[in-house]
Amino acid sequence: MLVLLPPSETKSDGGNGAPLDLGELSMPQLTDTREMLVQALVDLAADSEASMRALGLGATQADEIERNAKLWVSATRPALERYTGVLFDALDASSFTRVQREKAYRRLAMGSALFGAVRAGDPIPAYRLSGGSKLPGFGTLQALWKPELTDALVAEAAGDLVVDLRSGVYQQLGPVPGAVTATVLTERPDGTRKVVSHFNKHHKGLLARALVLTRAEPSDVESVARVTSKAGLRVEVASSTEMIILT
Repeated sequence: MLVLLPPSETKSDGGNGAPLDLGELSMPQLTDTREMLVQALVDLAADSEASMRALGLGATQADEIERNAKLWVSATRPALERYTGVLFDALDASSFTRVQREKAYRRLAMGSALFGAVRAGDPIPAYRLSGGSKLPGFGTLQALWKPELTDALVAEAAGDLVVDLRSGVYQQLGPVPGAVTATVLTERPDGTRKVVSHFNKHHKGLLARALVLTRAEPSDVESVARVTSKAGLRVEVASSTEMIILT
């Protein structure tokens, strides 16, 4: 089973790993595009105003430009530790035992505007690039990644079930045919349902945690739903490829 998570805008600083080596990342077929984008961000960082426009940054986010300027030389850490925020708080990887962490490295991957996708154990630096960004001299990131990312993810799954918890913009960078998705809806007292961003991220983090910790090897939406239910989440199977989690 391969569980795809969205990245986060917020990322931890520092790390104990050597500087970025694209040859150390999973899915080496993506290396050329990764190298092109990393260098483009480094070059763009020399122009702070252009960086702020392209990356959608505010006046107080100059540190994000500095991160991009140092992409080739800054320390790395596993992607599982690099990404932060609501989803990753719920995943709570810091509580994993050594054995659970190794399982997380085998089962989890994160979508990335910069790297396409990375395995949870891949060493990456802090960076700023969102799925909807458009860099000067390039088309959309979707147009750049879509021709190769889908094939890379399918190959990485190696025939196993894919549970795609990425947000829409990251799914569009490289859709995975047949992947199981999860829609998180908040149910009101009158029975109506709606998407609430915070709960969406939190519950997807809880689901990802359950899929790491389970001893089961889910092979379809029904078996993923069973794991979800055992973790204490309310779940409905909507179709052969979609679950609904209710909050």
